[in-house]
Amino acid sequence: MPVLQILIGGTSHTGKSTLAADLGKITRWPVESTDDMARHPGRPWPDVRPQVAEFYQSLSPATVHWFLKVHHENMWPLIRHRLETALGNKESLIVEGSALRPDRIADLQSDDVFACLLHASPERLTERMHIGSDYWNRDRDTRMIIDRFLERSIRDGKDLHKSARQHGLPIFDAEQPDLLAVVLNSLAQRSLRPNE
Repeated sequence: MPVLQILIGGTSHTGKSTLAADLGKITRWPVESTDDMARHPGRPWPDVRPQVAEFYQSLSPATVHWFLKVHHENMWPLIRHRLETALGNKESLIVEGSALRPDRIADLQSDDVFACLLHASPERLTERMHIGSDYWNRDRDTRMIIDRFLERSIRDGKDLHKSARQHGLPIFDAEQPDLLAVVLNSLAQRSLRPNE
């Protein structure tokens, strides 16, 4: 039976959107992001909104991460409804987002659903975020806010990786140069069928 849905989880800046877009071009399936379903104080660039600055400045790193997980938990009914509706309609779909946490999406794996985690090392996340945020040209206060976001993402990445291993979810290294080919090979073994 062919895969109907591809779910790509992972913390911020692991390349989920890029991988999903590449897969979407090959399969001609629609691509959706959980970020479009509900917003949470995310990356503090290119501009730092006052409420985002306050969020990262006033809360401890552990509390910032806790709020992220609560946000994802609150989003889950909405995400699950979207996925179940698509499956019920036999709708092919690629969904990416950090709200696709392994403990949730592992339960959805079936002949119809391919769920995985994209993972990057703390060093690679730091490099990507420093480049993306123009970190070294920012003032000290802005760099501190970016550092808080980076710390949250590294902490979340470790949690997601541990959870994916516990739940037997496939984990792909975001740093491997042939990532798309490796994912396509895994999908080929699951009888991926591009749209006609």
